Amino acid sequence: MIGIPMTKKNHISTSFFLTFAIIILSGISNNIWSQESIDRFDLVNRHNVQINEVDTMASLSVGNGSFAYTVDATGLQTFPEHYEKGISLGTQSEWGWHSFPNTGNYTIEDVAERFTIASGREVPYATQHDSGRQASATHWLRTNPHRLHLGIVGLVLVKGNGEEASVEDIKNVDQELNLWTGEIDSRFTFEGEPVHVAVFGHQSRDQISVRIESPLISQERLRVKMRFPYGNDCHVCPGYDWNSPKKHTTTTSESENGVLFQRTLDKTEYFVDVNWESSAQVTNPGKHHYQLTPAADGDTFSFSVLFSNEKPEEPATNFVSTKQNSINHWEEFWSTGGAIDFSGSSDPRAHELERRVVLSQYLTKIQCAGDLPPQETGLTMNSWYGKFHLEMHWWHGVHFALWNRADQLEKSLDWYSKVLPKAKKTARWQGYGGVRWQKMTGPNGRKGPSDVGEFLVWQQPHIIYYAEELYRQNPSKKILENYKERVFETAEFMASFATLDESDGYYHLNPPLIPAQELFEKETTRDPPFEVAYWHYGLSVAQEWRKRLGLSIDKKWQQVIDKLAPLAVKNGLYLPDRNSPNAYTDDHYRHDHPIVVGTYGLLPSDAIVDKEVMKRTYNEIFNDWDWPSTWGWDYPMMAMAVTKLGMPEKAVDALFMDVQKNTYLKNGHNYQDKRLRLYLPGNGALLSAVALMAAGWENGPDIQTPGFPDNGKWNVKWENIRKMQ
Repeated sequence: MIGIPMTKKNHISTSFFLTFAIIILSGISNNIWSQESIDRFDLVNRHNVQINEVDTMASLSVGNGSFAYTVDATGLQTFPEHYEKGISLGTQSEWGWHSFPNTGNYTIEDVAERFTIASGREVPYATQHDSGRQASATHWLRTNPHRLHLGIVGLVLVKGNGEEASVEDIKNVDQELNLWTGEIDSRFTFEGEPVHVAVFGHQSRDQISVRIESPLISQERLRVKMRFPYGNDCHVCPGYDWNSPKKHTTTTSESENGVLFQRTLDKTEYFVDVNWESSAQVTNPGKHHYQLTPAADGDTFSFSVLFSNEKPEEPATNFVSTKQNSINHWEEFWSTGGAIDFSGSSDPRAHELERRVVLSQYLTKIQCAGDLPPQETGLTMNSWYGKFHLEMHWWHGVHFALWNRADQLEKSLDWYSKVLPKAKKTARWQGYGGVRWQKMTGPNGRKGPSDVGEFLVWQQPHIIYYAEELYRQNPSKKILENYKERVFETAEFMASFATLDESDGYYHLNPPLIPAQELFEKETTRDPPFEVAYWHYGLSVAQEWRKRLGLSIDKKWQQVIDKLAPLAVKNGLYLPDRNSPNAYTDDHYRHDHPIVVGTYGLLPSDAIVDKEVMKRTYNEIFNDWDWPSTWGWDYPMMAMAVTKLGMPEKAVDALFMDVQKNTYLKNGHNYQDKRLRLYLPGNGALLSAVALMAAGWENGPDIQTPGFPDNGKWNVKWENIRKMQ
């Protein structure tokens, strides 16, 4: 029997039932439902985040996928400096970018370095330089545009002696993130007085709404501060610069219950609309620093802050409206899409796995579900200057489709069409056909120079994978027509990039090339197995798209498919690079991403992968690898591989590998190290792995939960999760 998840609500709207009817019918036809319904309200709420101290690694966020706002233990951004080395207190949006003036008129040509490829011709790449004009160009091109911190919204708490509070003055913290409603409810005491702060994020506007209750209001000892920074070109940081007040301007326009801030930073302009519901006064204690003081005629104060890249036509909505908007959205989010329940399992790891899965769904929804591919740190803090890495988009986005939320992935795919001309220009610059997708880039699609990223290629077939995933879920001509240009232009580059070696009759992926296991030298790397398998997959799918559209097959593509070099094997193991025959005897090669196993875990590659060779390769890697050098998505990737290899007990072990970068904090963030305190590719990878472990994959064994051991300890219920390709 197919059940409807319970919500602990007395009333469910007609649209809610309609949504379920559509999903159920879709689920029946796609075999994505299990036989038992899940009480989703209980599933989600048993993992609400509870914080009982000032913990800089436990910051909490609200957001909508395109905007996020992160708070400290007070429920607002009261102590940003204290949290800088933890999960910092960001206010970021997809549109919030800034560039320093390009006074040197730098272009990619300023950093071009030419390499001779197998065919004998020279190909330019945008690399890093450390002297002269080339060094200046490198720095400007890498750091611009950078993502902008839009502004701090926090509390000013005043002691009885008139001094402003420090973080040490915050006592009796009792904070909760309610995942079902999207509310951050924060309670604490300050000099014995209670403070209660409730925060909601609007789900269709870049806005927060706040309600504060405290006797400190009537005592005139509580104010709201708003501080606006300049942009910062630091590599990994909160994204603000408080030391350049003369480089930007803030102007105000006040109304009876509101103030509109207009911000100008070089060519960047945005607006911040603040509205409140009772009497308050705005003061300006410093440059780009404003305070909102509630009237002392009560103990409750509500206000809303709307961030916009254009002057808003409508003011920020009030607290009650934003609250209801958030509740409605999050109930719908949790009540639809996929769900997995481990509560019936006796394995001691089951509850923690469920916690990670639920929190990863929340975090990826608020941080990674917008119109642009996300940066690795989402909308919380800057990493790589706030830019996004297209090879990571697979981890950020594919899980949405597997958890039956394909719309969350699809929103970011239009961006590929917008930057396609620049990707095509890069391919022409290098003498290839089609489009060569960027690696590290921003919203305008200009790539950044790099000694590593410029030589990666595993991001190239991603768009074909995404398009095929959307077609699997909606096999319509509309999907084919919408994505055909991106699919075909990508395939055209891939076919032109592969080089025929007359001596062996095979097409090879030749230098300069760096594989996903980034330690290999670009000048010598040849035929890394994951990339070769992905080339086979991408070209084969693109060819199938031609057939679906009634087009003749592309002869060049087919020639590459038919004559693509086989995966390199030595001593019964897949080599990570054809030119590294000693890869398993030289410790130098046993660190960074063990992407060899991804050849089978991520891709439907049975046509070119020998399962027994891959099994031996997996065991070799698992038993002897420098695991501290790996990253958060590696452990789910390992789990995906052994699930498909028929070793489910090792799949769970991989998810719980005892490695620092496999740490999941109280707030659900995947901690890596002191520099990279959150890492959303790890959260997305976990969701993809668990989906595969629960629902299986196309042409896989027809068994329930193939990735969980049949040992009596794993009683896993799942629903509305789709098979992987």
